Amino acid sequence: MTPGFKLLSALAVATVALAVPAQAQDYPTRAVTVVVPFPAGGPSDVIARIVAEHMSRSLGQQLVIENVGGAGGTIGSTRVAVANPDGYTLLAGSMGSHVSAPVLTPNAKYDASHFTPIGPTAHSPAVIVARKDFPAKDFKEFVAHMKQNGANVRQAHGGIGASSHMACLLFNTAIGVKPTLVAYRGTGPAMNDLIGGHVDTFCEQSVSVSKQVAGGSIKGYAVSASQRLAALPDLPTAKEAGVNYDMSIWAGIFAPKGTPAAVVNKLAGALDKALDDASVRKRIGDLGGSVPGKAERTPAAFQTYVNAEVARWAPILKASAEKK
Repeated sequence: MTPGFKLLSALAVATVALAVPAQAQDYPTRAVTVVVPFPAGGPSDVIARIVAEHMSRSLGQQLVIENVGGAGGTIGSTRVAVANPDGYTLLAGSMGSHVSAPVLTPNAKYDASHFTPIGPTAHSPAVIVARKDFPAKDFKEFVAHMKQNGANVRQAHGGIGASSHMACLLFNTAIGVKPTLVAYRGTGPAMNDLIGGHVDTFCEQSVSVSKQVAGGSIKGYAVSASQRLAALPDLPTAKEAGVNYDMSIWAGIFAPKGTPAAVVNKLAGALDKALDDASVRKRIGDLGGSVPGKAERTPAAFQTYVNAEVARWAPILKASAEKK
């Protein structure tokens, strides 16, 4: 190898090494797609749109929401998992897409390890709701009705592996019932059928049901939080009624595995600014959700949290699937 060739080779390697940081510094130079793996109107969609609006201003480029629903969130999630890891295709993921769907969905083509976390966006308890003419007057009567009627009760959820499916499974286990589960392609279609009286009950995140409960289009019975929600102050916690049902459903932003650290950090910074914004916090709070604390928002902290959630729930979900 001649000295000149060696020099050219060294310059080529140096140029490639400098290219990634330079591209990351300029990022983003065009619109960023945020895939929501559920239909419009569900909790993942609502939260993603709230934070994306603010992040777009910080980044100087539009974050475009694209709803890709189906199969408990695995279709949209798989699309992002195999996308080019350049920061231009992100996922509005959740407890459902990252913890339960890979376990409960047959032949799922991804798991949480296929993604790089950007940061969490919100926490939300589940709310036990029913059609507006459901006969139970309060949560005690609701539990009694569920126990007495069993499989005759039609219980909706947003698809196998969705967080609402998970919430239903945990609630049913807590009170020892086996209603007829009715799967939908997402929260929006399930909510439409609940409002229309085509199904009886639903266990869904507060960010999706608080307005409908407050408006009287559906009935609310209890929340899975450790204390009552400011958005639904008249609803008791399940524990108040003696039911051990305490669950926090989370959502977050993810990039494909292999996304450059500089891009991840830039996105995380924009998300952090969004969650510090008073109007963003109010909009999430008014829906019954809560913004993660500052220390929880770094990519590393969120990675640790997601890993712990997977380890915590995988055995429970596998056992639930085996009992079917």
